[in-house]
Formats: sequence, C-alpha cells, structure tokens
Amino acid sequence: MGNRTEHTKSKKWKRLFIGLLSFNMILLFVLLTLIFWPVPQAEYPEKATEETDANSEFIVRTTKKNLNDLANTYIDQLLEGTDHEYRIELGDDVHLIGELPVFSSTVPLSVHLEPFVQENGDIILKQKSISIGLLKLPNKKIMEYMDKYLPMPEWVTVNPKEEEIYVAVTDIELKSNFQVAVEHIDLQANNLSFKFRIPYQTLGIN
Repeated sequence: MGNRTEHTKSKKWKRLFIGLLSFNMILLFVLLTLIFWPVPQAEYPEKATEETDANSEFIVRTTKKNLNDLANTYIDQLLEGTDHEYRIELGDDVHLIGELPVFSSTVPLSVHLEPFVQENGDIILKQKSISIGLLKLPNKKIMEYMDKYLPMPEWVTVNPKEEEIYVAVTDIELKSNFQVAVEHIDLQANNLSFKFRIPYQTLGIN
C-alpha cells in the first residue's frame, strides 16, 4: 500500500516537472522569437530631387557703376589710416588713378588696363598705357613703384615684368562663405557677370 502511494506521488512530480520544463521552454522560445524577429524597414517619403553636389551656382549680372562703387569702397577701407591714395574708374577699360611717392614727394599716377577673364574665374589686367606725372620712366619701372608703394589686397599681384596685374577673384574670402568667380566682363557693352557658388553647409544643408 505504501509502495503504491509513493509510486503515485513520484509520477505526479514527474508530470509536474515535465510540465514546468515544457512551459519554460515555450516561454524561452517566445522570448527569443520576439528578440530576433526582423525589424520592418521604415518607408521614408521619396526625395523630390537627388543633389550630389556640395554647392549650387548662381550667375549675378551687374553694371560698371555698381562694380566701380564696390571696388572704391573696398579701396577706401584698405587705405584707411595710410597716406596713400588711389581709385578705380571703369569706363571702356580699367583706369587706375592715384599718387606715387617719388623723391620725398608725390606725383600723379594714371594707368589704363584691359581686363581678361581667366578660365578659373580670375582676371588679368593688361597694361595699355601708363604715366607718372611728367617723369619719363619705363613702364616696368613705374609698375615696380606701384608694387612697392601702393597697398594692395593679398589677392592682387602686380607683375612689372609682364606689365600686368593679376586679380585672384577666386581667392577673395567673403564672410558669407560664398565663393565668387568672374563669368564675363565686357566694359564697352556694360555687360558684367559673376558666378557665386553657395555651399549647402553655409545654408545649414548637409
């Protein structure tokens, strides 16, 4: 009688153990399935345009008067606090008018230059005529004096040997971080245009 009761209890415990083990196995399987189930791919709205460049380009047209005012405003600021004086007049060519210190005095300077737009957007100003008061000096010597005595922006290079001035417009640093280059200059037709590159990062676009 006692052996039969103990045998019955043993079977009951085995069933309970198997049942509990089976329940734990099923629970573990469900948890693993939920953890490793593939995450569905989110569907984003389609982009209207796919931009691959880091910037956009805009062509801005202007007039000789606007450019003349801008150039001379910049020159006035550059010469502030110095004893030097010169200005630019845009007519049928580029006319630089100013004064050069010679022999502890100053003499009037007049230079006519022809602009040539370079492939990279810079400008070369080729000397057409040049005079320095009543002094008879070679053109190259006058340009040497210009290079030595006239304050110029760091992106302007006077080349006395070639009798020209190189204006590296593409090296001008603008506070807006825009990049500028010359597109076209025809002074006689009053047709001037510049190319502005606007980096997307400047506008907060990545």
